[in-house]
Amino acid sequence: MSRIRRHGYVIEWFIGDHDPRHVHVYDSKGRFLGRFDLDTFTGHEGWKPDRKLLRVIEELQKQGRL
Repeated sequence: MSRIRRHGYVIEWFIGDHDPRHVHVYDSKGRFLGRFDLDTFTGHEGWKPDRKLLRVIEELQKQGRL
């Protein structure tokens, strides 16, 4: 498992986790917000991530962290 803290979010993922490729997102207090699909750039189970989180994930992908 890997974990990154950025701008009030905790983003974690598991090496070798099931498809689709996704991350688990928590707020700064550890409350689960949802799962985010990295291939389609959408939330799972109807979760709608905010723009701030989308920018954070995009930045991490550009850096090669995700």
